[in-house]
Amino acid sequence: MITDWYEYRLVNGAIISMVNDLEGSSLSRVVRHVFDSGGKRIRPVILIISSELFGGDADECINAALAIELIHSASLIHDDILDKGLVRRGAPSVYKQFGLFAAILCGDFLISKSIELISGYDQSVIRDFGRAGMSMAEGEAIDVNSNSSKNEFSETDYFECIDKKTASLFAASACMGGRIGGAPIDSIEMCAEFGAHLGMAYQIVDDVLEYKELQHEKKSLNSAVTLPHILKHDVMEQSIREVRRHADRSKQILNSFDRSDARDKLLKVVDYMTFDLIGV
Repeated sequence: MITDWYEYRLVNGAIISMVNDLEGSSLSRVVRHVFDSGGKRIRPVILIISSELFGGDADECINAALAIELIHSASLIHDDILDKGLVRRGAPSVYKQFGLFAAILCGDFLISKSIELISGYDQSVIRDFGRAGMSMAEGEAIDVNSNSSKNEFSETDYFECIDKKTASLFAASACMGGRIGGAPIDSIEMCAEFGAHLGMAYQIVDDVLEYKELQHEKKSLNSAVTLPHILKHDVMEQSIREVRRHADRSKQILNSFDRSDARDKLLKVVDYMTFDLIGV
């Protein structure tokens, strides 16, 4: 189980410490709600293990890993504002529980905290982080416009959306981990490609589960146009084919690295975030 891994426990411990340090802050109750509702913590885990893939130290990665989780959580809060999200991670969304103003301010706080955490790393790591944040915002803009666009929202539009909104942070997590671990430039690029393909596969899985009404941890009044809505025929078969294509490519990249515990863990992460979730 991924939750038994040292990397997961390290991330979880860092989150608990951060939340506890906020006691007395006007936002402490809202931030605690965000993280008490759980989450897979998979992006920061990917960052740490990607560093370990090249001999990096997990403890040196923890601030970057926590920054990744904070900006991800902030994006979910803002996503729920835009989509009028009612349930997130099986609990009332911040928007539903505390209202619009608290949700905006909590998201802003988490982004600002993530910047503080990432500021101690090399410029290349900071640049990866900033670019991922910008891509996520661009992807969210495409997503928001998917229902209001005068033109039909196409497969090309969908793949551009999830590449920016979801895959960019997976790619940044793996890439930043590789950099912190001292990976050579070609390996860093491969890490980014691995993360991007995994992020694409995961988002399609998530959209398929929502289409089949099997996604019970999330509920919104507004819904985006996703691949299963766009496809005209053989919806499940074509969607799963796309999942396999991206997941297989991410594994192919990982298998080009020398065998190690870190590589084996990342291979397990691919299955955990794709085939295990969708049950194929």
